[in-house]
Amino acid sequence: MKTLKSSKVAKTAKASSTSLDGLDLLASAVIILDADSRIKYANAAAEHLLESSFKALFRQKLVDLFTNGESLHSVLRQALDRQFADKRLDLVLERTGRESLQVHVVVTSLDDPEMPVLIELRENVQQLKLDREERMLDQSQANKELIRNLAHEIKNPLGGIRGAAQLLELELPARQLKELREYTQVIIKEADRLQTLVDRLLAPHRRPHIVGDVNIHEVCERVRSLIVAEFPVGLSIDRDYDLSVPEFRGDKEQLIQAVLNIAHNAAQALGDRILAKDATLTFVTRVARQVTLAKVRYKLALDLHIIDNGPGIPSEICDRIFYPLVSGREGGSGLGLTLAQTFVQQHQGVIECESRPGYTDFRILIPLP
Repeated sequence: MKTLKSSKVAKTAKASSTSLDGLDLLASAVIILDADSRIKYANAAAEHLLESSFKALFRQKLVDLFTNGESLHSVLRQALDRQFADKRLDLVLERTGRESLQVHVVVTSLDDPEMPVLIELRENVQQLKLDREERMLDQSQANKELIRNLAHEIKNPLGGIRGAAQLLELELPARQLKELREYTQVIIKEADRLQTLVDRLLAPHRRPHIVGDVNIHEVCERVRSLIVAEFPVGLSIDRDYDLSVPEFRGDKEQLIQAVLNIAHNAAQALGDRILAKDATLTFVTRVARQVTLAKVRYKLALDLHIIDNGPGIPSEICDRIFYPLVSGREGGSGLGLTLAQTFVQQHQGVIECESRPGYTDFRILIPLP
């Protein structure tokens, strides 16, 4: 009976706020509080941001929705005491069992005694995302220059070291050739290994960009077949494709390599789950709208997700996974994701990553025509 009554009150409150209906059209979350700091109105954006319906939010104290609500309490008290007309602040609001909210808060003191405080919440995620992308692009450019210069500096003496070892081997006395040849072969093999590493570092900058029509689902299917061939048992590869994603101009081989590098890393990280036969790798394609990449706004973009249920990326390297020679796997070269990011950036796109234990999502965004 009590639930029905409170539900009816909430509906009445929502219905009576006809003058506030226009707030549902806003992208930012708007919440209006009564004199006890309880929620009297929340627009559609607020319901979405707080992941709760107005019916559930109605009459709750706003500060009780967050574990660190005291950060809001003092400013709400000041607003109720009419100590300011409006006040702005940036907060990180923590929630039990959910991701924290990084928001820009605007608190406004109103003249209405029944609804004295208006709160506007705007997520800082978009600005943080743009700042992160800008830093990533700057870092990527610096990495490219560093890699080019370092690779050339390493490559020149490597040839001399290898040649000197070969000449030394030819000069060895016949009676000592067998026992000493082992050491010259170590020098030659290590020089060859470093040469291969240098070639891989320089590969994206040497290879010509071959542009043609690309169907992203053909790329995903090619990668899927390669992964299945290497991991035939214990790994399930799911596909969730949006067949309306249009073709676009790009280098198909580069994109296959980029997606393969990510998917192969994921499959290797799923080792324990593959043994348990519950490993899952998922390809998801969508069309994203109004996307900003490298400070340029695009109406449409390919939104490709490569998701796995592995252990997640170690937190200590999470911010550096696209840097060269950074690897979370023993014996890894740390070049796979660096090359993938380089190939995607050559298509004016970007790779983003979200990771936690049991869930890692690599997201590739590339502008579409």
